[in-house]
Amino acid sequence: MTTLLIIRHAMTAWNAERRVQGSVDQPLSDEGRAQAASWRLPPVAAGRRWVASPKVRAWETARLLGLSPEPEPRIVETSWGDWEGRQVDEMRACGDMTAEIEALGLDFRPPNGESPRDVQDRLRPWLADLAADGRPTGAVAHNGILRAVYALATGWDMQGPPQHKLRNACAHLFALAPDGTPSVVEVNIRLDAA
Repeated sequence: MTTLLIIRHAMTAWNAERRVQGSVDQPLSDEGRAQAASWRLPPVAAGRRWVASPKVRAWETARLLGLSPEPEPRIVETSWGDWEGRQVDEMRACGDMTAEIEALGLDFRPPNGESPRDVQDRLRPWLADLAADGRPTGAVAHNGILRAVYALATGWDMQGPPQHKLRNACAHLFALAPDGTPSVVEVNIRLDAA
């Protein structure tokens, strides 16, 4: 069975400001560069081929981890359409992002953006390709990608909290069935442990 290890990129200035990045190509902040440089890959990362989202924040994170990944455009972050660049708290305060909209789970779609279900549809062929290839793979990607794979693996509909809190500064390991369907092996493998 093929395995996939996913790492979310380190901190950007927009992450710190709780600003939606989506498809905007933000670099890591100085704090994020220091964070990624301090991370250490866990033993389960050894011997993997690595891919990364071509977004600079993922690419920088991969390079600071000492990786030489191949670019994989299918794992770019969820497009947030018209809401990219806006702060989450501001959108909630002005009524653009309501509790009813957020409660749509997999069908939550920002104006002119992607829903998590769209992202899953984009990821399924990639996961099937990984399973067919058979090589253990590591991916440096984004929160939306990690959440979409986790939801496929667990059946989480993104309405309410997930079974596991997916933490930053961690790697997350999935097994892929022959058709690419993921299952959780282990989440929250610390990267910042001494």
